[in-house]
Amino acid sequence: MSSQLNLGAKSYNPDVLSCLANLSNDEVFTSPQLANKVLDLLPKEIWHNSSVTFLDPVTKTGVFLREITKRLLKGLEDEIPDLQQRINHILNYQVWGIAITELTALLSRRTLYCSKKANGKYSIDDMFDTSDGHIHYKVIEHMWAGEKCVYCGAKRDQYDRSSELESYAYEFIHTFSPEKRFFNMQFDVIVGNPPYQLSDGGYGKSAAPIYQKFVKQAMKMNPRYLSMIIPSRWFSGGRGLDEFRAEMLADKHLRALTDYESFKEVFPGVDLAGGACYFLWDRDHEGECQITNVRDGKQTHASRYLDEFPVFVRDNQAVDIIRKVRAAHPGKNLDEVVSSSKPFGLRTFYKPKKAGVPCHFIQRIGEGFASPEDVTDQFGLLDRWKLLIPRSPIAGQTDFSKPVKFYTNQNTAIVPPGECCTESFLVAYAGETEEEVLNFKSYLFSKVARFLLLQAVTSQDVTKRRFLFVPDLEIYDHRIDDEELVKAFGLNDDDWKYIDSRISETDEVK
Repeated sequence: MSSQLNLGAKSYNPDVLSCLANLSNDEVFTSPQLANKVLDLLPKEIWHNSSVTFLDPVTKTGVFLREITKRLLKGLEDEIPDLQQRINHILNYQVWGIAITELTALLSRRTLYCSKKANGKYSIDDMFDTSDGHIHYKVIEHMWAGEKCVYCGAKRDQYDRSSELESYAYEFIHTFSPEKRFFNMQFDVIVGNPPYQLSDGGYGKSAAPIYQKFVKQAMKMNPRYLSMIIPSRWFSGGRGLDEFRAEMLADKHLRALTDYESFKEVFPGVDLAGGACYFLWDRDHEGECQITNVRDGKQTHASRYLDEFPVFVRDNQAVDIIRKVRAAHPGKNLDEVVSSSKPFGLRTFYKPKKAGVPCHFIQRIGEGFASPEDVTDQFGLLDRWKLLIPRSPIAGQTDFSKPVKFYTNQNTAIVPPGECCTESFLVAYAGETEEEVLNFKSYLFSKVARFLLLQAVTSQDVTKRRFLFVPDLEIYDHRIDDEELVKAFGLNDDDWKYIDSRISETDEVK
């Protein structure tokens, strides 16, 4: 199927999918170029096999279905020489889709069949007897159990709506047995770009990830191959992704993973923290995964196991550095030192009081007071010198392919005994003297430490768990610099040059 395919009076319109605007950050349209990069992961021989079946369970524009059909049209030329017979065979016996909305169902049919009706006058297929063809759409309602949907976890107060409003009850994940519900058949290849998140009604613009549910649902159908485009934030878990992360990292069926540190490099104009990736899950593969990093158009490749570390280290060049650091310092790391969220039990939106315990709030409020009865000290931090660090130190930076700064004198604070903070801050370190805390701060401000921190960070939210690669030096009796750390961790000149290129300069610690 080329950009202009003539079948007598029938014609295939020029490609417009590459210039379609995005519906939203939840439903990002896939360009033909990206769709083909994903399809390139599949074995080449499948395009010459007339019995292979394909499903896009989250079709939006129909771009995957169209690009699959174009490849099959060329690959099956020898087996089915007649063009119309080849089109009929592919569209009736090889390609299926499940739309996420009524609008995307119409758009996908127009893309694939060149007609809003599969059996219409201008459809390139002349065998269908229904208007839907093989692109299915059905209005689905959430199944509420208390305040949440039992299938997708959507909150009732957010999505229990009138029929005139979109409820985002995606059909593919609103069943426990997708292998029995859809088309009553086994699919060899499942491919798509699922919705990414749902608003959960939380503070600010809070949203819960949902893409992992589509991946797990597709795996239930036991295809030979599965490939999806999803945000990369699952690499480090959190926010409903911990179980999914653990399963993916341990899954030796993952054959290939292509990771873009900048989301904009995959979807220009769409800004989501942490980047994006697509993968190939191969039912018959057991072993290492071929990892491709993409940064500013440049690629690096490595074959390795995904579960070498508790989080997936996306940067191939960083893996060897982490290995060297761990070998040189096998002791505990700073994830056992940095405090948990709400170190003193105070939420971000806690309102300052006129008197009480001196307290550090978000920057727009600054210093104030908290009522003594509201302050907890379960970690024994209140009566020690403390280094406070922001929980979101890189707010505004979502493109991690650029040098990252993390901490500065402006967004951190050394506070004396008797002072606390809200959950806008973490206590990075607590010591007996101000000098000891200053020495720790010099370590945290080093490029080596911040580079190691970066390897577990995929969003602006930096909690204690992100420090799992940063060694705890335990003794902080002097100022610590990068030259000392490079020697202590056994790093070479190339290692340092790479670290230096990935981390921005920060303030000097006096």
